[in-house]
Amino acid sequence: MTRIFFLHGAADRIQAAALWLQRAWLERVLRPAKGPAMLVYAPAEEDAERLDRLLWTQPALSFVPHCRADSPLAGETPILITGRLDEPPVDTCLVNLSNELPATFSRFEYLVEVVSTSDADRVPARSRFKFYRDRGYALENHDISGGVQCAPMMI
Repeated sequence: MTRIFFLHGAADRIQAAALWLQRAWLERVLRPAKGPAMLVYAPAEEDAERLDRLLWTQPALSFVPHCRADSPLAGETPILITGRLDEPPVDTCLVNLSNELPATFSRFEYLVEVVSTSDADRVPARSRFKFYRDRGYALENHDISGGVQCAPMMI
């Protein structure tokens, strides 16, 4: 059954997702047996583009390897960004950057919901949380208002 992590309290949802992905990727590098490939669901093109830019520029002296899910390099890249979930190329970890319930979330081992302090994010996130809880999914909450400290599924 899918394990679901709510990372809530982010001042900036896309910035928090980029930081979480960086931490998760570092965990993957340090402990490959525990580090899954990650699919980021960002149906809003402006969110996908901003996340792409952040992953190229943070940390300042490096980058986090990623590409679009339809790229020829997708098969060898640990983080994929997509606006569609009809044929996900990986099924280990899904990071949801939409305000909707991802249609195929149950085929993933992990689902990470990144939620900002904006009511536009929080209100739909509460509905998703209730949906998951009512169906018996394992839920974990992590307040990231003080910053993303770790990739919770990796520890």
